[in-house]
Order: sequence, then structure tokens, then C-alpha cells
Amino acid sequence: MPENLFPSPPWPALPVQNERACYPLHRIFCVGKNYAAHIAEMGGKADREKPIYFTKSALAYLPSGKESPYPPGTDDYHYEVEFCVVLGGALFKASPEEAAGAVFGYAVGLDMTRRDLQNRAKEFASPWDVAKDVEESAIIGPITRAAEFGEIGDQRIRLRLDGDLRQDAALSDMIWSVPELLSRLSEMYHLAPGDLLMTGTPAGVGPVSVGSHLVGDVEGLSAVSVTFTEAD
Repeated sequence: MPENLFPSPPWPALPVQNERACYPLHRIFCVGKNYAAHIAEMGGKADREKPIYFTKSALAYLPSGKESPYPPGTDDYHYEVEFCVVLGGALFKASPEEAAGAVFGYAVGLDMTRRDLQNRAKEFASPWDVAKDVEESAIIGPITRAAEFGEIGDQRIRLRLDGDLRQDAALSDMIWSVPELLSRLSEMYHLAPGDLLMTGTPAGVGPVSVGSHLVGDVEGLSAVSVTFTEAD
């Protein structure tokens, strides 16, 4: 077998609550515009025509509880707390019912965003890549198995910035349910274990600065946290 020209990093892996084995993370899919109040605060109008998807590299993953340097290229770095879904089975052109049966578990994540670059991209109808796929911008807490979490319903999803509550909604506020999101995504990708879906953020997004401490939580899941430091 040919050798690599340089060392290749291993797949990142997420801890699973109360288990020694970890969950290898291969791909991160994200959903935009899945809470009506957040759409309104961003100047849009909610609809159920189709979900909006984008991606982050798995190498953007940062474990919960770490420090992260403020990223280059932005003066407006925003937090977005998200309910995350990880797969335990393969899906392709699956029904919502089939999609629901393939879920391994759930976690809380932060989809950090260079908002100034995203707004510029929207203005010129350009891709969001440099706004969203930022190093250490997918901060994700430990996974809880689906059976332990139970049915998705009115659990609160919240974010605190330096102890102040900034985002607070119910998972039932999502425009598209988790099975619907996975089903639609499976029409475009062969989904498999190792795939993670961030399902969108509620209203209340805003900027962080050096020294900011974020804590995101969903009832029934381990919280996610991060502190931002001076840029490298």
C-alpha cells in the first residue's frame, strides 16, 4: 500500500455518556432557518418549502470545555446553540420513519459563525463556506443515546453568554422535525454512522469577544461550553 506524503490526522471522536467507546465523527451537516423567530431576527420569512443545508468539516470539531482562539478574518463572531443528531445506521432516500429508526443519539452543539462574512456572502449570493466552516467552530458536547433521551418534544434549548440567558426555545419550535430533516438530507447523500446533523438555532444569536464564556444546554443532555481567548 502506498505511504502518505505527510501524517494524516485521525477522525475526531465524540464521547458517549457513561460509555468508554467514542463515536467517530466523519461529516457535519447543518440546517439553516429552522426556527421561525430566528428567521425573523435575521430579516427572513419562515416557510416549509424545503430545508436549507450546509456543511462543516469534521476537523472543525472542538470538544466541550476547551478554550478556543478568536478566529481570523472577522470582527463579528456569533454563537448559535443547536440540537445535534448522530446516526447509528445507513440512510438513502429514506422515509421520515426510517430516518427516525437510524438515530444513535443526541448532543448539544455550538455552530459558531463569522456573521460579517455570512452577511457579505448573502449580499452577493455567494456560498457561506468561509463564514461557517471555521476552525474549531463546531463545538459539541457528549452524546446521549436516543433511548435514554426519549422522544423529542418540548425540551428547552438554551444558551448563556457569561451567565446571561441569550437563547431559549423549545425543540418543538423547529419548523422541520429531526426525521423530516434526515429524510430530506438522505435524498442527496448516502448517510451513514459517523454523520452528525446540527438542526438549526433559535432566536437570540449574537457576538462573542475575547474572554467570552458560552454554555449551551438542552434538557436531558450534557451541556456544551467554550471560552474564547486571544487570537493566535
